[in-house]
Amino acid sequence: MNQRLRLMILASLFAVLTVVGTYIRIPFPVVPLTLQVFFVYLAGVLLGAKGGLLSQLLYIAMGLLGLPVFTVGGGLQAILRPTFGFIVGFAAMAYVTGALSERKGDPRFRDYFLACLAGMACLYVVGVTGLYLNLNWVVGKEVSLMGAVKIGALPFLPGDLLKAVGAAALALRVGRPIRQMLRADRAIKG
Repeated sequence: MNQRLRLMILASLFAVLTVVGTYIRIPFPVVPLTLQVFFVYLAGVLLGAKGGLLSQLLYIAMGLLGLPVFTVGGGLQAILRPTFGFIVGFAAMAYVTGALSERKGDPRFRDYFLACLAGMACLYVVGVTGLYLNLNWVVGKEVSLMGAVKIGALPFLPGDLLKAVGAAALALRVGRPIRQMLRADRAIKG
């Protein structure tokens, strides 16, 4: 099995895991707390920038095609919901997390954790910006940027930090074998 096929299979698996994470949730106003972020961290640190991004683009495509994979369901109308910025943010998060993880030949816990933090920052920038724009111009509810931060980021920061620790710890255990599996064809052909 070649490297490209392995990456596509693993990206599909992480798209499905992101869907599973959607249904494991704790309700909060506007944006529920889910395990999606945990699986997006893992997609980035284990699959790298391209694989992590691909997994989240597959997830977004499934939702926009109408499958009920988002916390609010699915379909094109999801674009108009306040949480859609966070869904787009998953793609940026996976890419950044993966790109930073790839920079180290043999990442340590700290490397994975810092990559997750950078990815989380991307998620919050994209998600809170989308929330702010949606609430002000689509919903018609006047909210300041700091108000959007208070709604869409601050309540989730402790949980997302804990998920980053868990993802970094798990990546430390399984990251090397997955990277070796994804690079196996290069070694054979090289």
